[in-house]
Amino acid sequence: MGKTKNIFAALRIATIAAAGALAGCFGVGTDAPTPSAIVTQEPLQIEQRVIGDGPVTIAMLLPMSAGGSASGLAQSFENAASLALTESNKGNIRILVNDTAGDADIARGAAEAALAAGAQLILGPVFAPAVSGAGDAARAANVPVIAFSTDASVAGRGVYLLSFLPRQDATRIVAFAAERGLRAFAALVPDNGYGLVMEAAFREAVASAGGTVVAVERYQPGEARGAAEQLAQRGAFEAVFVPNGGDDPSAAAGVFRTLGLNTRLLGSGQWGNREVLSAPGLVGAWYPGPAPGGFESFSQRFQAKYGSAPPRTASLVYDAALLANGLVGARGPAAFTAASLQTPDGFIGVDGIFRLTSSGLSERGLAVFEVTSGGGTSIVAPAPTTFARN
Repeated sequence: MGKTKNIFAALRIATIAAAGALAGCFGVGTDAPTPSAIVTQEPLQIEQRVIGDGPVTIAMLLPMSAGGSASGLAQSFENAASLALTESNKGNIRILVNDTAGDADIARGAAEAALAAGAQLILGPVFAPAVSGAGDAARAANVPVIAFSTDASVAGRGVYLLSFLPRQDATRIVAFAAERGLRAFAALVPDNGYGLVMEAAFREAVASAGGTVVAVERYQPGEARGAAEQLAQRGAFEAVFVPNGGDDPSAAAGVFRTLGLNTRLLGSGQWGNREVLSAPGLVGAWYPGPAPGGFESFSQRFQAKYGSAPPRTASLVYDAALLANGLVGARGPAAFTAASLQTPDGFIGVDGIFRLTSSGLSERGLAVFEVTSGGGTSIVAPAPTTFARN
Protein backbone atom coordinates (compact mmCIF):
# COMPACT_ATOMS: atom_id res chain seq x y z
CA MET A 1 0.00 0.00 0.00
CA GLY A 2 3.05 2.26 0.25
CA LYS A 3 2.19 5.90 0.72
CA THR A 4 -1.47 5.09 1.31
CA LYS A 5 -0.64 2.86 4.25
CA ASN A 6 1.56 5.49 5.83
CA ILE A 7 -1.13 8.16 5.57
CA PHE A 8 -3.74 5.83 7.03
CA ALA A 9 -1.47 4.95 9.93
CA ALA A 10 -0.64 8.58 10.62
CA LEU A 11 -4.29 9.54 10.73
CA ARG A 12 -5.18 6.59 12.93
CA ILE A 13 -8.28 5.88 10.86
CA ALA A 14 -9.37 2.38 11.78
CA THR A 15 -8.61 -0.31 9.21
CA ILE A 16 -11.50 -2.70 9.19
CA ALA A 17 -11.37 -6.19 7.71
CA ALA A 18 -14.28 -8.00 6.08
CA ALA A 19 -17.15 -10.76 5.87
CA GLY A 20 -20.97 -10.95 5.37
CA ALA A 21 -23.60 -8.96 3.58
CA LEU A 22 -24.83 -5.60 4.76
CA ALA A 23 -27.75 -5.42 7.11
CA GLY A 24 -28.52 -1.91 5.96
CA CYS A 25 -28.90 -0.39 2.53
CA PHE A 26 -26.28 1.46 0.56
CA GLY A 27 -27.57 3.88 -2.00
CA VAL A 28 -30.43 4.85 0.29
CA GLY A 29 -29.89 8.28 1.71
CA THR A 30 -31.01 10.11 4.79
CA ASP A 31 -32.78 12.71 2.68
CA ALA A 32 -36.27 11.24 2.52
CA PRO A 33 -38.46 12.21 4.09
CA THR A 34 -37.12 15.60 5.09
CA PRO A 35 -38.68 16.58 8.41
CA SER A 36 -40.69 19.73 8.62
CA ALA A 37 -39.78 22.34 11.21
CA ILE A 38 -41.93 25.02 12.77
CA VAL A 39 -40.13 28.34 12.49
CA THR A 40 -41.46 31.08 14.76
CA GLN A 41 -40.66 34.75 14.92
CA GLU A 42 -38.80 34.27 18.21
CA PRO A 43 -35.01 34.75 18.20
CA LEU A 44 -33.30 31.53 17.15
CA GLN A 45 -32.09 29.51 20.13
CA ILE A 46 -29.42 26.99 19.20
CA GLU A 47 -29.30 23.92 21.43
CA GLN A 48 -25.67 22.90 21.87
CA ARG A 49 -23.89 19.93 23.36
CA VAL A 50 -20.15 19.21 23.47
CA ILE A 51 -18.28 15.96 22.77
CA GLY A 52 -14.61 15.72 23.73
CA ASP A 53 -12.22 18.27 25.14
CA GLY A 54 -9.45 18.56 22.54
CA PRO A 55 -7.80 21.90 21.65
CA VAL A 56 -9.33 22.22 18.15
CA THR A 57 -13.02 23.04 17.86
CA ILE A 58 -15.24 21.58 15.16
CA ALA A 59 -19.04 21.40 14.93
CA MET A 60 -21.63 18.77 14.11
CA LEU A 61 -25.09 19.84 12.95
CA LEU A 62 -27.90 17.34 13.55
CA PRO A 63 -31.74 17.38 13.38
CA MET A 64 -32.14 16.91 17.12
CA SER A 65 -35.54 18.62 17.40
CA ALA A 66 -36.94 17.51 14.05
CA GLY A 67 -39.05 14.87 15.74
CA GLY A 68 -39.81 11.26 14.91
CA SER A 69 -37.15 9.09 13.31
CA ALA A 70 -35.00 12.14 12.48
CA SER A 71 -34.46 12.91 16.18
CA GLY A 72 -33.61 9.28 16.83
CA LEU A 73 -31.14 9.37 13.98
CA ALA A 74 -29.56 12.52 15.42
CA GLN A 75 -29.04 10.84 18.79
CA SER A 76 -27.44 7.80 17.14
CA PHE A 77 -25.15 10.08 15.13
CA GLU A 78 -24.12 11.94 18.28
CA ASN A 79 -23.38 8.60 19.94
CA ALA A 80 -21.30 7.47 16.95
CA ALA A 81 -19.14 10.60 17.14
CA SER A 82 -18.70 10.11 20.88
CA LEU A 83 -17.67 6.49 20.33
CA ALA A 84 -15.10 7.58 17.75
CA LEU A 85 -13.43 9.99 20.17
CA THR A 86 -13.58 7.44 22.98
CA GLU A 87 -11.76 4.93 20.79
CA SER A 88 -9.17 7.43 19.51
CA ASN A 89 -5.62 7.21 20.82
CA LYS A 90 -5.62 10.95 21.49
CA GLY A 91 -8.40 13.51 21.68
CA ASN A 92 -7.39 16.33 19.36
CA ILE A 93 -10.82 17.90 18.90
CA ARG A 94 -13.93 19.01 20.72
CA ILE A 95 -17.21 18.75 18.83
CA LEU A 96 -19.97 21.31 19.32
CA VAL A 97 -23.26 19.56 18.52
CA ASN A 98 -25.89 22.04 17.29
CA ASP A 99 -29.52 21.44 16.36
CA THR A 100 -30.77 22.10 12.79
CA ALA A 101 -34.33 20.72 13.08
CA GLY A 102 -33.70 19.58 9.48
CA ASP A 103 -34.47 23.13 8.30
CA ALA A 104 -32.34 25.33 6.02
CA ASP A 105 -32.73 28.58 8.00
CA ILE A 106 -32.18 26.94 11.37
CA ALA A 107 -29.16 25.07 9.98
CA ARG A 108 -27.72 28.35 8.72
CA GLY A 109 -28.09 29.83 12.20
CA ALA A 110 -26.59 26.73 13.79
CA ALA A 111 -23.60 26.95 11.47
CA GLU A 112 -23.14 30.66 12.19
CA ALA A 113 -23.23 29.96 15.94
CA ALA A 114 -20.63 27.22 15.56
CA LEU A 115 -18.39 29.42 13.44
CA ALA A 116 -18.65 32.22 16.00
CA ALA A 117 -17.50 29.69 18.61
CA GLY A 118 -14.39 28.96 16.54
CA ALA A 119 -15.36 25.81 14.63
CA GLN A 120 -12.75 24.98 11.96
CA LEU A 121 -14.79 22.18 10.34
CA ILE A 122 -18.49 21.32 10.24
CA LEU A 123 -19.78 17.73 10.20
CA GLY A 124 -23.33 17.36 8.90
CA PRO A 125 -26.06 18.38 8.43
CA VAL A 126 -28.07 15.32 7.44
CA PHE A 127 -30.89 16.56 5.17
CA ALA A 128 -30.27 18.40 1.91
CA PRO A 129 -32.08 21.67 2.78
CA ALA A 130 -30.11 21.93 6.02
CA VAL A 131 -26.86 21.19 4.17
CA SER A 132 -27.67 24.02 1.77
CA GLY A 133 -28.31 26.47 4.61
CA ALA A 134 -25.25 25.51 6.62
CA GLY A 135 -23.10 25.43 3.50
CA ASP A 136 -23.89 29.05 2.71
CA ALA A 137 -22.68 30.17 6.13
CA ALA A 138 -19.60 27.94 6.06
CA ARG A 139 -18.50 29.07 2.59
CA ALA A 140 -18.69 32.69 3.67
CA ALA A 141 -16.26 31.85 6.49
CA ASN A 142 -14.10 29.58 4.29
CA VAL A 143 -14.73 26.62 6.60
CA PRO A 144 -15.26 23.18 5.01
CA VAL A 145 -18.33 21.00 5.58
CA ILE A 146 -18.49 17.20 5.57
CA ALA A 147 -22.21 16.43 5.31
CA PHE A 148 -24.27 13.25 5.38
CA SER A 149 -26.86 13.96 2.66
CA THR A 150 -27.04 11.90 -0.54
CA ASP A 151 -28.27 14.83 -2.65
CA ALA A 152 -25.34 15.66 -4.93
CA SER A 153 -26.85 19.03 -5.82
CA VAL A 154 -25.78 20.46 -2.43
CA ALA A 155 -22.12 19.38 -2.80
CA GLY A 156 -19.18 21.43 -4.00
CA ARG A 157 -17.31 24.62 -3.14
CA GLY A 158 -16.13 23.33 0.21
CA VAL A 159 -19.14 21.14 0.99
CA TYR A 160 -18.32 17.42 0.84
CA LEU A 161 -20.73 14.48 1.03
CA LEU A 162 -19.39 11.48 2.92
CA SER A 163 -22.61 9.56 2.27
CA PHE A 164 -23.19 6.29 0.45
CA LEU A 165 -23.91 7.92 -2.91
CA PRO A 166 -26.23 5.84 -5.12
CA ARG A 167 -24.40 6.48 -8.38
CA GLN A 168 -21.31 4.65 -7.10
CA ASP A 169 -23.31 1.43 -7.05
CA ALA A 170 -24.10 1.73 -10.75
CA THR A 171 -20.51 2.54 -11.62
CA ARG A 172 -19.09 -0.43 -9.71
CA ILE A 173 -21.55 -3.10 -10.82
CA VAL A 174 -21.58 -2.13 -14.50
CA ALA A 175 -17.78 -1.98 -14.62
CA PHE A 176 -17.58 -5.44 -13.06
CA ALA A 177 -20.14 -6.89 -15.49
CA ALA A 178 -18.17 -5.45 -18.39
CA GLU A 179 -14.99 -7.02 -17.01
CA ARG A 180 -16.85 -10.35 -17.12
CA GLY A 181 -17.57 -9.85 -20.82
CA LEU A 182 -21.11 -8.45 -20.75
CA ARG A 183 -21.72 -5.71 -23.33
CA ALA A 184 -25.49 -5.34 -23.89
CA PHE A 185 -27.27 -3.74 -20.91
CA ALA A 186 -30.83 -2.84 -19.96
CA ALA A 187 -32.23 -1.20 -16.84
CA LEU A 188 -35.43 -1.31 -14.83
CA VAL A 189 -35.65 1.81 -12.66
CA PRO A 190 -38.35 3.40 -10.47
CA ASP A 191 -39.88 6.53 -11.92
CA ASN A 192 -38.75 8.86 -9.13
CA GLY A 193 -35.75 10.95 -8.10
CA TYR A 194 -33.70 7.93 -7.08
CA GLY A 195 -34.48 6.21 -10.36
CA LEU A 196 -33.42 9.26 -12.37
CA VAL A 197 -30.08 9.41 -10.54
CA MET A 198 -29.48 5.71 -11.05
CA GLU A 199 -30.48 5.77 -14.71
CA ALA A 200 -28.07 8.61 -15.44
CA ALA A 201 -25.27 6.85 -13.57
CA PHE A 202 -26.08 3.57 -15.34
CA ARG A 203 -25.92 5.17 -18.79
CA GLU A 204 -22.64 6.88 -17.94
CA ALA A 205 -21.14 3.66 -16.55
CA VAL A 206 -22.15 1.62 -19.60
CA ALA A 207 -20.62 4.19 -21.93
CA SER A 208 -17.40 4.24 -19.87
CA ALA A 209 -17.23 0.44 -20.00
CA GLY A 210 -17.65 0.36 -23.77
CA GLY A 211 -21.05 -1.31 -23.60
CA THR A 212 -24.44 -0.56 -25.14
CA VAL A 213 -27.69 0.46 -23.43
CA VAL A 214 -30.32 -1.60 -25.22
CA ALA A 215 -33.33 -0.33 -23.26
CA VAL A 216 -34.46 1.38 -20.07
CA GLU A 217 -37.92 0.90 -18.58
CA ARG A 218 -39.28 3.13 -15.80
CA TYR A 219 -42.09 2.09 -13.50
CA GLN A 220 -44.35 3.29 -10.69
CA PRO A 221 -44.42 1.63 -7.24
CA GLY A 222 -45.75 -1.91 -7.42
CA GLU A 223 -45.43 -2.09 -11.20
CA ALA A 224 -41.99 -3.69 -11.54
CA ARG A 225 -43.40 -6.93 -12.94
CA GLY A 226 -45.27 -5.23 -15.75
CA ALA A 227 -42.27 -3.05 -16.54
CA ALA A 228 -40.07 -6.15 -16.73
CA GLU A 229 -42.49 -7.69 -19.22
CA GLN A 230 -42.28 -4.55 -21.34
CA LEU A 231 -38.51 -4.50 -21.09
CA ALA A 232 -38.29 -8.09 -22.29
CA GLN A 233 -39.90 -7.04 -25.58
CA ARG A 234 -37.44 -4.23 -26.29
CA GLY A 235 -34.38 -6.08 -27.50
CA ALA A 236 -31.68 -8.60 -26.69
CA PHE A 237 -29.64 -7.79 -23.61
CA GLU A 238 -27.20 -9.73 -21.46
CA ALA A 239 -27.66 -7.92 -18.16
CA VAL A 240 -30.45 -5.96 -16.47
CA PHE A 241 -29.74 -3.33 -13.81
CA VAL A 242 -32.47 -3.33 -11.14
CA PRO A 243 -31.27 -0.91 -8.45
CA ASN A 244 -34.39 -0.73 -6.31
CA GLY A 245 -34.74 -3.06 -3.33
CA GLY A 246 -37.86 -4.54 -1.77
CA ASP A 247 -39.84 -6.91 -3.99
CA ASP A 248 -38.75 -5.39 -7.30
CA PRO A 249 -35.68 -7.58 -7.99
CA SER A 250 -37.67 -10.76 -7.33
CA ALA A 251 -40.53 -9.56 -9.56
CA ALA A 252 -38.14 -8.87 -12.42
CA ALA A 253 -36.33 -12.18 -11.96
CA GLY A 254 -39.65 -14.05 -12.05
CA VAL A 255 -40.62 -12.46 -15.37
CA PHE A 256 -37.29 -13.19 -17.04
CA ARG A 257 -37.31 -16.77 -15.76
CA THR A 258 -40.86 -17.36 -17.03
CA LEU A 259 -39.94 -16.00 -20.45
CA GLY A 260 -36.83 -18.15 -20.59
CA LEU A 261 -34.44 -15.21 -20.79
CA ASN A 262 -30.89 -15.96 -19.76
CA THR A 263 -29.97 -12.55 -18.42
CA ARG A 264 -27.77 -11.53 -15.48
CA LEU A 265 -29.47 -9.34 -12.88
CA LEU A 266 -27.38 -6.49 -11.51
CA GLY A 267 -28.38 -4.80 -8.28
CA SER A 268 -27.35 -1.98 -5.98
CA GLY A 269 -26.55 -1.57 -2.31
CA GLN A 270 -30.30 -1.62 -1.65
CA TRP A 271 -30.08 -5.37 -2.15
CA GLY A 272 -27.83 -5.80 0.87
CA ASN A 273 -30.39 -7.26 3.26
CA ARG A 274 -31.99 -10.61 3.95
CA GLU A 275 -35.41 -9.52 2.71
CA VAL A 276 -34.17 -9.01 -0.84
CA LEU A 277 -31.54 -11.73 -1.03
CA SER A 278 -33.80 -14.56 0.17
CA ALA A 279 -36.38 -13.86 -2.54
CA PRO A 280 -36.75 -16.53 -5.23
CA GLY A 281 -34.96 -16.23 -8.54
CA LEU A 282 -32.01 -14.06 -7.53
CA VAL A 283 -29.37 -16.79 -7.35
CA GLY A 284 -26.50 -15.74 -9.60
CA ALA A 285 -27.33 -12.03 -9.49
CA TRP A 286 -24.57 -9.52 -8.69
CA TYR A 287 -24.70 -6.42 -6.52
CA PRO A 288 -22.10 -4.06 -4.96
CA GLY A 289 -21.40 -3.32 -1.31
CA PRO A 290 -18.58 -2.52 1.08
CA ALA A 291 -16.13 -5.13 2.26
CA PRO A 292 -18.10 -7.19 4.80
CA GLY A 293 -17.34 -7.28 8.50
CA GLY A 294 -16.54 -3.64 9.17
CA PHE A 295 -20.02 -2.45 9.97
CA GLU A 296 -20.78 -5.57 11.98
CA SER A 297 -17.78 -4.90 14.23
CA PHE A 298 -18.71 -1.24 14.61
CA SER A 299 -22.32 -2.20 15.38
CA GLN A 300 -21.28 -4.58 18.14
CA ARG A 301 -19.13 -1.94 19.83
CA PHE A 302 -21.86 0.67 19.47
CA GLN A 303 -24.50 -1.63 20.93
CA ALA A 304 -22.26 -2.62 23.83
CA LYS A 305 -21.81 1.04 24.75
CA TYR A 306 -25.29 2.44 24.09
CA GLY A 307 -27.58 -0.57 24.42
CA SER A 308 -29.08 -0.47 20.92
CA ALA A 309 -27.97 -1.20 17.37
CA PRO A 310 -26.89 1.80 15.27
CA PRO A 311 -28.58 2.82 12.02
CA ARG A 312 -26.58 1.83 8.96
CA THR A 313 -25.49 5.42 8.30
CA ALA A 314 -24.01 5.90 11.79
CA SER A 315 -20.72 4.57 10.44
CA LEU A 316 -20.45 7.76 8.37
CA VAL A 317 -20.39 9.90 11.50
CA TYR A 318 -17.91 7.61 13.24
CA ASP A 319 -15.59 7.89 10.22
CA ALA A 320 -16.01 11.67 9.97
CA ALA A 321 -15.16 12.21 13.63
CA LEU A 322 -12.12 9.91 13.42
CA LEU A 323 -11.03 11.64 10.23
CA ALA A 324 -11.22 15.09 11.81
CA ASN A 325 -9.39 13.95 14.93
CA GLY A 326 -6.70 12.18 12.90
CA LEU A 327 -6.12 15.07 10.51
CA VAL A 328 -5.57 17.49 13.39
CA GLY A 329 -3.07 15.10 14.95
CA ALA A 330 -1.19 14.52 11.68
CA ARG A 331 -1.33 17.93 10.01
CA GLY A 332 -1.99 20.53 12.64
CA PRO A 333 -2.98 23.91 11.17
CA ALA A 334 -3.28 22.35 7.69
CA ALA A 335 -5.74 19.70 8.90
CA PHE A 336 -8.80 20.94 7.05
CA THR A 337 -7.33 22.47 3.89
CA ALA A 338 -8.63 21.22 0.56
CA ALA A 339 -5.32 19.42 -0.03
CA SER A 340 -5.68 17.49 3.24
CA LEU A 341 -9.32 16.59 2.77
CA GLN A 342 -8.89 15.63 -0.88
CA THR A 343 -5.76 13.52 -0.55
CA PRO A 344 -5.82 11.14 -3.54
CA ASP A 345 -4.80 8.15 -1.41
CA GLY A 346 -7.94 8.58 0.67
CA PHE A 347 -8.65 7.15 4.10
CA ILE A 348 -9.81 3.90 5.67
CA GLY A 349 -13.01 3.76 7.68
CA VAL A 350 -15.61 1.34 8.93
CA ASP A 351 -16.72 0.39 5.41
CA GLY A 352 -13.32 0.33 3.72
CA ILE A 353 -11.46 2.96 1.74
CA PHE A 354 -13.01 6.31 0.88
CA ARG A 355 -11.88 9.68 -0.39
CA LEU A 356 -13.35 13.13 -0.92
CA THR A 357 -13.14 14.77 -4.34
CA SER A 358 -12.86 18.34 -5.58
CA SER A 359 -16.50 18.14 -6.71
CA GLY A 360 -17.57 17.59 -3.11
CA LEU A 361 -18.57 13.97 -3.66
CA SER A 362 -17.05 10.86 -2.09
CA GLU A 363 -15.64 7.75 -3.70
CA ARG A 364 -15.65 4.35 -2.01
CA GLY A 365 -14.03 1.01 -2.69
CA LEU A 366 -16.85 -1.51 -3.09
CA ALA A 367 -16.85 -5.29 -3.37
CA VAL A 368 -19.16 -7.25 -5.68
CA PHE A 369 -21.34 -10.01 -4.25
CA GLU A 370 -23.12 -12.89 -5.97
CA VAL A 371 -26.39 -14.16 -4.54
CA THR A 372 -26.27 -17.85 -3.63
CA SER A 373 -29.00 -20.29 -2.64
CA GLY A 374 -30.92 -19.65 0.55
CA GLY A 375 -30.27 -15.92 0.46
CA GLY A 376 -26.53 -16.24 0.99
CA THR A 377 -23.79 -14.37 -0.82
CA SER A 378 -20.25 -14.91 -1.98
CA ILE A 379 -17.68 -12.28 -2.93
CA VAL A 380 -16.85 -12.42 -6.64
CA ALA A 381 -14.74 -9.25 -6.62
CA PRO A 382 -13.11 -8.00 -3.42
CA ALA A 383 -13.25 -4.36 -2.40
CA PRO A 384 -10.06 -2.54 -3.42
CA THR A 385 -7.69 -1.58 -0.63
CA THR A 386 -6.13 1.38 -2.46
CA PHE A 387 -7.37 3.95 -4.95
CA ALA A 388 -5.97 4.18 -8.46
CA ARG A 389 -4.30 7.48 -9.16
CA ASN A 390 -6.24 9.59 -11.64
